Order: sequence, then C-alpha cells, then structure tokens
Amino acid sequence: MCAVSPLPLDDLPVARPAPVRSPAAARLTRLTRLTLTLLPLLAIGTWAAVDWRAVSEGAARLAAADPRWLLAGVFFTCLGWVAAACVRQGALPERLPPGPLLASQFAAGAANHILPASIGAHAVTLRFLQRRGIPLARATASLALYSLVKPLAKTVVLVVFLVAFPDALRLGDLTPDTWTLFMAAGAALLGLATAALFLTVVRPLRRPALGFVRTALTEARTLHTRPSRVLALWGGSAVTPVLQGSVIASVGFSLGLPLSWAQVVLALLLASTAVGAVPAPGGIGPVDAAMVFTMAAYGAPVSLATATVIGYRVLTVWIPLLPGALVLSALVHREVL
Repeated sequence: MCAVSPLPLDDLPVARPAPVRSPAAARLTRLTRLTLTLLPLLAIGTWAAVDWRAVSEGAARLAAADPRWLLAGVFFTCLGWVAAACVRQGALPERLPPGPLLASQFAAGAANHILPASIGAHAVTLRFLQRRGIPLARATASLALYSLVKPLAKTVVLVVFLVAFPDALRLGDLTPDTWTLFMAAGAALLGLATAALFLTVVRPLRRPALGFVRTALTEARTLHTRPSRVLALWGGSAVTPVLQGSVIASVGFSLGLPLSWAQVVLALLLASTAVGAVPAPGGIGPVDAAMVFTMAAYGAPVSLATATVIGYRVLTVWIPLLPGALVLSALVHREVL
C-alpha cells in the first residue's frame, strides 16, 4: 500500500469568515429601504396638492354620472392592467409569476404618472425583472421590445378602425397639412441621424450599443418562435388602446357624450398618435388637450368633452394612485422590487 502524504499546511483550505456589515452600513440600508418605501406616497401627496382643482372637479362630475357606465369604466381599467402584464410577459422567454407580475404593473401605473415618458413604469418593471434573476442586458432589451411593439400595434389598430369604421372619421380639421407632415418626418429623421452620429463619434458607447442591439435582436427572434409569447406581446399591445378608449367611452356615456364608441376610440388613437411623443407623465396634458380637440371636432360640446377627459383621468389615475403607491411601497419593503 502506498502511503498518502499529508498536505502542507499552506495547501489546506481555510474557512473564510463571512463579511460582517458595520452598524453604519446596516442603518444606511434600512434608511434607503424606508426612503424608497415612503417616496411614492410623498410624490403622490405633492402632486395631489398641486393638481387638487382638477381632482375635485372630476370627482364632482363623476358624482352626478350614471354609475352603471362608471362600473363599466372600472372594469375596462382593471383589464388594462391585465393587458399590461400580458405584454410584459410576452417580451420575455422566461415565465414570470402571474401574481407578482400583475402587482408590479399595478404599482408601475402609479410610478408612470409621476415621471415623464414612462420612465417610472420602466424603472419599476426593470427592478422587478432583475429581482426575478433576469440579467440587466436582457431586461433592458425586453423594455426596448415592449416600447417598440406598443406604437406599432397601436398603428395597426388605428388602420383597422379606419377601414372598419370609415363613417366614424370626419377628417376636416383633424387632417394635418403637408407642412406639418413634412416637419414631423424631418424631426424623426433628424433624431435618427443625431443618434447615429453620436454613436459614431463617441467610440466608448459604440460597443455597448452594438451589444445591446445584438441582445435585443436575439431576444426578439427567440420570442417570435413561441406563439404564446407572440400572442401576449402583440395581442396585449393591440388590446391596450382599445381598452383605454373603452374607459373614455364609458365615462363619456355616463355623462351623456353624444359620440359613438368607435368615434371615442378613434379620438384616443388619433390624439395619442399626434402628441404621444411629448414627454409628459402618463401623457397627461398634451394627450388630454388633443382628446378634447378631437372629440369637439367630432361634434361633442367642448365642456362635455373636457368633463369626459377629466373623469377619465380621475377614474384611471387618481382613484388607483393611492392603492398603486401602497402596493409599490409594499413590493419595495418585501424586496420584490
């Protein structure tokens, strides 16, 4: 038998002690978590104080509205959160837990109305995906795919409505002139050229940008080989504006708006397409003004169209805002976000 020589003392494995967090670091972690938990409530309280007049006017209008149509509006609002969760799931190959995913989208709705250009909703979703173990590059690619598919699907829905309801669209003042179309196309081309020039000049950004594009294209190809993900991604994106228009139509019908459902949905599609790129929180402001103008062009009284839009915002923004902020705080506290 051959004798086994003992290992030298230098080669023996040494148990390394676990890193000990200092009391100051622990206090900083607790303070950060508490701040992130209370920040949504503080932001919403500040916004409510600034925009209290619109809230009170909208609540007074809804108090005199037909409750049956308002319940229909609440139903379509809830379906909108389900559609958002479906789109988020459709943009990822991994299966996400339905309950936390829906809760994150409900919370993202509150964050979306605080920060412009959907930054708040994307930040909440990005944090949720990272907590589920999705790498940052793939999670960001998922958000990019989500942001790309939504306007494309909305354009398809707009074309379908124009074909299916040709009598519902009264052009006239709603038709942009040639100069406006030329300016819009020029602005789009200028934006693309600026981005390309920026990536060409700033070389340190070129490699990460190309890597991100490759990751996004790989994810998109993988997703579009799975019918369930295609249905969730494109179907949810196409249903979302129809549900939003149905909420506005329900509020308008409760107030006696003299427009059809197709006209209201078309008004939303046209208004959001025309000014949807303006970076306002949740589209509040530019989209609202465009909605009032479009419904007035259809023949609705301006006061009634304004009341409809205010009621729509109260139903979809202000009523879910506090519960959404509470859910957001709870998700942060439980480290789901």
